[in-house]
Amino acid sequence: MTWLFLGTAILLEVGGTLALRQSDGMRRRAWAGATLLTYVVSTFLLWLTLDAGMAVGVAYGIWAATGVALTAVAGRVLFRDPLTPVMTLGIAAIAAGVLLIELGAH
Repeated sequence: MTWLFLGTAILLEVGGTLALRQSDGMRRRAWAGATLLTYVVSTFLLWLTLDAGMAVGVAYGIWAATGVALTAVAGRVLFRDPLTPVMTLGIAAIAAGVLLIELGAH
C-alpha cells in the first residue's frame, strides 16, 4: 500500500504541475483549481506514505526526483518544451539516484 500511495502522489504532483502550466498564472480557474486540488491530495498521499513507515528521505527523494523527471518528459510531449541530450542525461542520473536511494534504504 505504501508504494501505491507514493506512486499516486507522484502522478498527482506531476498532474498538478502540468495543470499549473495550463492555468495561465492561475487566471484560468478550472486549471487553477485542478492545480491546487492535485497538490493537496498529493501531499496528503505523501503523508500517508510516511505514516505507513517509509523513511522520509526515501519517500521525499523518490517523490521529488521522479516528479522532476516525469514532468520534463510530459512537458516535452504535451507542450513541446525542450528536452536536450543533457537534460536526458539528467533524467537518467535522477533515475539512478532514485534507485540508489531505494537500495540504500534496505
